[in-house]
Amino acid sequence: MNLKEALWSKTTDSNEPPSPSSSSPRDPESEVAAAAATSAVEELVNSLKKQRIYREVTLALRTGLRDARAEFSFLRVRGLRFLLKSLRSIAQSDSSIGLFSQTQSIPELQVVPVLFEHSLKETADEKVGSLDHIFSVEPMKVKSPSTDSEVALALRVLEGCCLLHPESTHLAHQHKAIPVLMNVLSTRGVLEQDACLDALISIMLDSSANQMDFEACNGIEEVAELIRDKEVDENLRLKCGEFLLLLIGHLNGRERSPMATIHEEFQGKSLLILGECEDVTVLDQHSGGG
Repeated sequence: MNLKEALWSKTTDSNEPPSPSSSSPRDPESEVAAAAATSAVEELVNSLKKQRIYREVTLALRTGLRDARAEFSFLRVRGLRFLLKSLRSIAQSDSSIGLFSQTQSIPELQVVPVLFEHSLKETADEKVGSLDHIFSVEPMKVKSPSTDSEVALALRVLEGCCLLHPESTHLAHQHKAIPVLMNVLSTRGVLEQDACLDALISIMLDSSANQMDFEACNGIEEVAELIRDKEVDENLRLKCGEFLLLLIGHLNGRERSPMATIHEEFQGKSLLILGECEDVTVLDQHSGGG
């Protein structure tokens, strides 16, 4: 989705007031009336422009979410790519970001629940609980499993939603986002793990509930295991180190709050794990440290 400027929003020569040098002197009342008319036209143009952008945003969300709910992975991938492209276009304008935030209060336009109900849904949740479908005339709906590219795209869309709309972190928490993402981090490939680390940062940003879930899932230890594993891709190990350093920096920058104890535990564990890693010097140099 590319938000383009409407043709009627462009100023034309006919809409511009005549210059004083090219017109005869006018009385004050006519000048006030002309100024009021110009102001009214500008308000109308701005209102129409806002309505147009809102329609484009909602249309993009409906189109992407329709495919993201599909039963086949290739359709869900198409929908996720469209959503990701739309989020990148929305991020270019403060007004469109505000309109996107408004849409996320409408249940049928919320993006995060669709991600966890379809692309990020764990396979264990799809086990057949009964055999009633065998004796029924109704055909059983078969849903194709999520591919690697689908999971990676869903994580990128999740990251974008949380960055553009901070309240999406609460929706992610309601869908147990941290346990789901930690499962992705420990079982999926490099493509998904790389996107997962970025998504973890976005959903834990200023979200104490998700930070508590990360602590409960022993998230720091899981990330440390990837750093220690020599068979893991070197770039991924480096990104895991950056993740821990960024986590420490974020917690250091927060004011003391009722969550201070958990933050201090995060910091202590992260520093201890980084100290145990052989690559800590390389990680520190790469992040700009001494």
